[in-house]
Amino acid sequence: MSERAGRSAVSSRGRRAMSRWGRWPFSFRFRYGHAIIAVLILAVVLSAVASIASAHLTRVQYSRLQHMESRHDQLQATWSRLLLEESTWSTPSRIENLARDRLSMHVPDVDNTRVMRP
Repeated sequence: MSERAGRSAVSSRGRRAMSRWGRWPFSFRFRYGHAIIAVLILAVVLSAVASIASAHLTRVQYSRLQHMESRHDQLQATWSRLLLEESTWSTPSRIENLARDRLSMHVPDVDNTRVMRP
């Protein structure tokens, strides 16, 4: 009887151990500590994703800024060339030569001028 009692004690301990590990995933109980850890993990993941997104947007905007500065430099060079060309085309001596050659104009004599007073 003692052997039988010993066997039943071992087998009942074995059954308790087996039943505890056999149903382990379903015996998990959710506690407040687990909720806090889950919220903290979620906050860390969201913070990491936000940091990555912010770094990406910064790089994109910096690339756009570099492109716009390059375009600004090109437009500034074009504007400078156009101003130089305008000043070249609008010199008084050139205008006088064009008026004389193309339009057959001349500077009026002193006898052909009138001075008007207000």
